[in-house]
Amino acid sequence: MMKRFYTAIVRRRRLVLAVFALAAVLSVFASRAVQVDYDINDYLPPDSPSTLALEQMNSAFTGGIPNMRVMVRDVTVPEALDYKEKLAAIDGVEAVTWLDDSLDVTVPLQMQDTATVETYYKDNCALFTVTVEDAKRLEAVAAIQDLIGEDNALAGTAVSTAVATNSTVTEVAKIAAIAVVYVLFILILTTDSWVEPLLVLTGLGAAILINNGTNLMFGTISFVTNAAGSILQLAVSLDYSVFLIHRFAECRAARPDASAEDCMVEALCKSTGSILSSGLTTVIGFLALVLMQFQIGPDLGLALAKGVVLSLVTVFTFMPALTLVCYPWMDKTHHKPLLPGFDKFGRFVSRIMLPAALALAVIMVPSYLASNNNEYYYGAAHMFGTNTRLGADTAAIEETFGKSDTWVVLVPEGDTATQAELSDALHAIPEVTGILSYVDNAGASIPPEFVPPDTLKLLVSGGYTRMVLTVNADTEGDAAFALVEKVRATVQQYYPDAYDLAGQGVSTYDLMDTITADMVKVNLLAIGAVFLILLLMKRQLLLPVILVLSIETAIWINLAIPYFRGRHVFYIAYLIISTIQLGATVDYAILFSDRYQEFRETLDKKQAIAATVSTVTTSVITTGSALAVVGFLMGAISTNQLLGQLGNFLGVGGLVSLAIVLLALPGYLYLADPLIIKPKKQPKEA
Repeated sequence: MMKRFYTAIVRRRRLVLAVFALAAVLSVFASRAVQVDYDINDYLPPDSPSTLALEQMNSAFTGGIPNMRVMVRDVTVPEALDYKEKLAAIDGVEAVTWLDDSLDVTVPLQMQDTATVETYYKDNCALFTVTVEDAKRLEAVAAIQDLIGEDNALAGTAVSTAVATNSTVTEVAKIAAIAVVYVLFILILTTDSWVEPLLVLTGLGAAILINNGTNLMFGTISFVTNAAGSILQLAVSLDYSVFLIHRFAECRAARPDASAEDCMVEALCKSTGSILSSGLTTVIGFLALVLMQFQIGPDLGLALAKGVVLSLVTVFTFMPALTLVCYPWMDKTHHKPLLPGFDKFGRFVSRIMLPAALALAVIMVPSYLASNNNEYYYGAAHMFGTNTRLGADTAAIEETFGKSDTWVVLVPEGDTATQAELSDALHAIPEVTGILSYVDNAGASIPPEFVPPDTLKLLVSGGYTRMVLTVNADTEGDAAFALVEKVRATVQQYYPDAYDLAGQGVSTYDLMDTITADMVKVNLLAIGAVFLILLLMKRQLLLPVILVLSIETAIWINLAIPYFRGRHVFYIAYLIISTIQLGATVDYAILFSDRYQEFRETLDKKQAIAATVSTVTTSVITTGSALAVVGFLMGAISTNQLLGQLGNFLGVGGLVSLAIVLLALPGYLYLADPLIIKPKKQPKEA
C-alpha cells in the first residue's frame, strides 16, 4: 500500500510539483487575509468574569473602558482644555476625561481638593484619560502622537497594542530573513551537494507558505502565533527533508544499477517510520496546547501542529518529486564534506558519559524546584521595557502621576440609596482615588430627567448603572490582585452575584487565575502523550522513561535559569515553552536511542555509544542549532519582551536539550543497556 502510493507520487512528480506551486502561490494571497490579534485579554476564556463583564458593558453602553493615558507637559489649564477638545475630535477617540469632568476649573485650583487636582494636573503637566475604539486604535494612536509631539507621552493598552502591531511585522520579517540565511549556512556545512540546501529550503518554504495560507481557516491568529509559528516550523521540520535526501543517496550508492525512481521509492519506504515517529511526537506535543483555557494555547498549538503535518506531507510528496527533478544537479555539484567527522567526539563522550549522567542526576531536582518558583508577569503591562519609546513614556507618566488603572463596576439601575452606600464603601478603599458615577456626579437625590441626556447615557443605560473607578495600582502584581479581590468583595456585599467588574487589572487577574490552572494539565498531557507514543514505538517501559525524563530535565534547567538570575518570567512564555521544547527536541533523544539500538546489533556497549554520537551529531546539531539561532534572533530583535523571552527560552532550551542528548543520555543508555537491549537468540545446535 505504502509502496504503491510512493510509486504513484514518483511517476506523477510533475503534477505534484504543479499542485504544490499553485497551492504556495494561493497561500501567499490567503495569508494576507489572516487577521492578527495583539491584545492578550482577547484570549481569556469566554466564561471568565472579566470577559462576561466587558460583554455586558459593551451591550449596555456605547463607550468602552479608558485604555490610554496622555500626558502633555508645560501647559496651562486653558491650554489643557484646548488639547482635550482636539483629542476628542480625533477619529476613533470615544471619550476624553480630564480635571474639568470632576471639578469646576473656573475656580482657582488652589482652593480645590489637592488630591483630585493632582490626579489630572501636576507640575504644569496635564494627564488625560482617553478611551480609544479598538477597531481604530492604530490610526487614533498615530494621530494622538502627532498631536502631542515627541516631547510628551502616551501609554496604556491601546498604545501597547498599536506598538506591537506596527513593530512585530517588521521584526518577524527580519528574524525570518536572518534565520533562512543561517539555515542555508548550516545546510551547506552539513550536506555534500551545493544544490541540496536549496532543495531543502524550497520544501520548507512551500510547507511554511501553505501553513500560513491555511491559517485563514482560523480567521484570526494571535501575535504569538504570527511571530513564532513560521520560524518554529522551520526549525522543527528541518531534518525531515535532509533525512529523506540522505536515505535517497544511500539507496543510490547501494544499488547503482537501479533507477532513480526505484531508489526514491525505497528511500521513502525506509524513512517513513523514522520521520513519522519524529513528526508525530512533535505534533502531539504541540496539540497539548489545545487544552489550555487561555486561548493563545489552542491558537498556537493548532497552527504549529498543522504546520508540522504539512511539513510531513511536503516531505512525502513534494520533496521526492523535487529531488527526482533536480538530482542530476545534485550529482554535478557534489563536494567533499565541509565538516570534519565526529569520531573523536564520539570516543570523548564514551569516556565522560557516566560523569555527565551523574551530574545531570544531581542537578535534576534543584532545577525542577527552581523552575517552579519563578516570579511571573501575567499580562501585557511589562511587555515593553524602558529601552523602548512606550516603556520610557509609561515610566515618565508614572513618575509624575503614579500608577493608575481604570475599572468599571456595573450594577442594576435604580436604588440610588444602595449605589450611594456602595460608592462610600469604595471611596473608603485607599487605592480608589476617584469614582465617576450617577450618585457621585449627579447625586443620589437627583431624578434622571434632570440630568443632561449626553451625561446620563454615559452613567445609566440598558438597565445598568456604571461606576468608573480610578485606582492607584499597577495592572498586575500581588497588590493589584489583592485590590481586585477587595473591590469584588465590597461590591458583593451590596449586590450579591448581581454585578460585573471589568478593567485591565481585573482581566489580568482572571488571566493569572486561568493560565496557572492550565499549567499542570497541559504539561501532564504533553508528557503523557509523548510517553505513550514512545511506549507504543519502543514496546518497552524503561526507554521512554529515560528519553522523556532527559528532555524534561532540559526544560527544568531552561526555566530554572531566570530563577537563579532573579528575573521575572512571562507566564505565557513559561507555559508555552514547556510544551514546545518537549515537542521540538524529544526528536533528538529518539534519534539517538534508535541509532544506539541499531549499533548494538554489531557492537558492544561502549563502541555503540561512540558510533552513535559520531553518527547523529551532525543531524542533531543541524536541527538543534537552527532552533537555538531562531530563538536567540527572536530574543535579540523583538521589542515585545514576551516574544523576546519566548525566543531566549527557545534558544537556551534547544542548546540544553542538545547538550543532554549528546553528553548525558549516552550514560543512561549505557547503564540501562541490559534492560533495553534484547539479547540475540543463539542458533540451535545441530
